[in-house]
Amino acid sequence: MVKSAPSLTLSFFFLFGITTLNFTPSFSEAPEKVVDSQERPVSSAAKYYLLPFFPGPEGGAITLGQAENSACPVAVLQPTDETDPGLAVKFGTTSSGDIFTETPLDVAFVDKPSCASSFNWVVVSDDFPGIWVGIGGEGDHPGKKVVPGKFIVQKFGLGYKLVFCFDSSDSSTCYGIGRHDDVQERRLVLNNEPFEFSIINGS
Repeated sequence: MVKSAPSLTLSFFFLFGITTLNFTPSFSEAPEKVVDSQERPVSSAAKYYLLPFFPGPEGGAITLGQAENSACPVAVLQPTDETDPGLAVKFGTTSSGDIFTETPLDVAFVDKPSCASSFNWVVVSDDFPGIWVGIGGEGDHPGKKVVPGKFIVQKFGLGYKLVFCFDSSDSSTCYGIGRHDDVQERRLVLNNEPFEFSIINGS
């Protein structure tokens, strides 16, 4: 169930620098196995591609691009070109095996640019219009805030969506991951319009 965003404290705003954003939190359902486009359980041992559930004008698979003032492609985005094959990702949890919805996990690209310190997805707060998804650590995002937290896969429409949950005593502080449209790219950001995707086995 989706509800209106609660009022957040000034200290939370100050900590994460999100004074101008209006989010809709996500509330959990019963966990179930995440499956790929062939209805096979998604495993932490395999690699996958994340594509728009509805192909065509929705664009290509999730990949990397450059953020402002960065010579390294550390921003996670969804290209507008539907033929773009994207980059493979892996899902990780504290235990190996099948991946479940409503379960905190790590998301990481299988390959990364040599200029980045890590394959792992992170959430970055700066003056971009929206808190956005990138890779790496603090050193890959000078002058920006890398926000601690975990990703969660949830059922959404006919496919899935990702949400990001801040490390907080408030367990409901989780927000959908959507896209900020630009001319050449759609950067993944925390917003009220989640990106509906399907999971394609790439192993």
